[in-house]
Parts: sequence; structure tokens; C-alpha cells
Amino acid sequence: MNKDLRYYWQRFGTLLIFVLLIIIMSILSPKYFFTVDNFVQILLQSAITILIAVGEFFAILIAGIDLSVGSVLGLTGMVTALLLSKSVNIYLAILIGGILLGALLGAINGSLVVFTGLHPFIITLGGLTIFRGLTLMISDARPIYNIPPGFSRSISGTILSIPVPIIIAIIVAIIFAFVTRKTKLGRNIYALGGNEEAAWLSGINVKMHKVLVFMFSGVCAGIAGVVMTARMGAAEPLAGNGYELFAIASAIIGGTSFFGGKGKIFGVVMGALIIGLINNALNILNVQTYYQQIFMGLLIIGSVSLDKFLSKGSSK
Repeated sequence: MNKDLRYYWQRFGTLLIFVLLIIIMSILSPKYFFTVDNFVQILLQSAITILIAVGEFFAILIAGIDLSVGSVLGLTGMVTALLLSKSVNIYLAILIGGILLGALLGAINGSLVVFTGLHPFIITLGGLTIFRGLTLMISDARPIYNIPPGFSRSISGTILSIPVPIIIAIIVAIIFAFVTRKTKLGRNIYALGGNEEAAWLSGINVKMHKVLVFMFSGVCAGIAGVVMTARMGAAEPLAGNGYELFAIASAIIGGTSFFGGKGKIFGVVMGALIIGLINNALNILNVQTYYQQIFMGLLIIGSVSLDKFLSKGSSK
């Protein structure tokens, strides 16, 4: 690929795909697709994907992966619902069940990666099954319905006609984008993803940064768990099942290099919106769920292949 073309593709490729998808769907289904309500629904459905994808971005940025984000989402949502069902204050329940528990689960993942030396794929694959098992155990494999209505109203309502989940997703994305682009911590994480040995030789505390990266992933998944529980008005034991696929796909489609050290949160947000747009389009076109899963798998393989091709081209 031409050097200039590669440069523009890496920066504007996701935006181009997003616009092309809108144009195609507007032609195929103008009556159902090109409406304000449908675009709001796409944003609303993408909010949870954006949240977990931002966390996944950090894991992939250091050439790792976090397969446990869907299970963390389910466990944090369930614990938050259990606290609320015991009349714990709404904001305290969100803090403990969503944010702090998400950070703890992420810290466990990160610590195991650091101290066992195993690849994050193995550690977080174990976390995926352990956290899901814990969710089923504490809930007796049953949904929790007796959640205060005020909780759902405060999280799934609107502010200035904008759904709160969208606002939460935007705020989280902005905060972590600031961390990655404007702080020493962010620069260290990029350096760690680019070359771990060089980062260590330059004085970066590699172990601490790895733990922090997985804590970020856990916090984002925890916030997503709170949002999903509020939207559903209940905590489901299998909530978030398979969402790790959406998170990984969003990060890769958004330009985050699977080999570490490259990517931006804006691209991840665009990747999540593309996933939401594709799901919405396939639903409108009445494509069966199993075909959607096949399409999503092919999309991930295609994105990683493109990333590898561009990486080879850049190194020449």
C-alpha cells in the first residue's frame, strides 16, 4: 500500500467505514434506518460496548488481552444489584459493587499476569470462567429483580434529552483519552506496549503499569455492569456473556494494534459505534443471529490481518 494512502487509512479508515455503512444502510432501509430514534438507539446500545472497549484498549495496547471483561460486567452488575436489594445507598452500591469491585478483579488479573509470567490470554481466560462461576454462585443462578426504581431512573434516564448511558460512556472515554495522551502514565503505557524491555531499561515500573492497565479494564467493565443492570432493571447471571468479543473487535477495528503500542481511544469509540451500527443494520435486515456471529468473527480476523499488513508496511 502506498505510504500516503496507509497514513490516511490508519487515521481516517474507521471514520470512512462508519460513513460508508450509514450511506449503504440509508439506501437499503431509509424508512427504518435513517431516523433520529434509530440513531439514538445505536448510540444507546453502543454505550456499554464503548465502556468495555475502552478498558480492553489498555490491555491490547500493552500487547495483551482481557477476555474476562464480559464476566466482570456480569459479576459487578450482580453485586451492585444485591447491595441495592439490601437497601444500601444507590451511590455507595455503585461505588462498591461497580467501580471498586471492577478495580479489584482487574488488579487480580494484572497481579496474576505479573507474578506468574503467563500470557494475559491464559490468565483472563481463567478469570472469564471464575468470575462467571462466582456470579452464578452468589445469585443461585437466578436474576435479581428487587432493585430500587430510583437506581434505574438515575442511570437509564436522560439529561437534556441525552440518555445518561451515552453521557457516561463519553465521560469515561474522555477521561481515559486524557490519561493516555496527556499524562506520564499514558506515555509509559504506550512505551510498555511498544517495547517492554526498552521500557524497563528506561526506568518504567513494568509490573505496576501492567497491574494498572488491567485495573483500568476492570473499572470500565464494572461501570458497564452498573449501566447494564440499570437499563435492564435487573441483574442477570449471564449478563455480558460474549461481550469480550465486542470489546476486542471494537479496539481492533478502531485501529489499536494487536501487537501493542499503537492506538487511540477515539478510534476505539468509532470501532464500538461501527459494531453497534452493524448489529443494528443486520437486525433491520432480519439477518439471523448465528450469521451475525459469523460476520463478527470474520470482521475481527479481517481487522487483525489488516493491522498486520499495515505494520509490516510501516516497518519497511
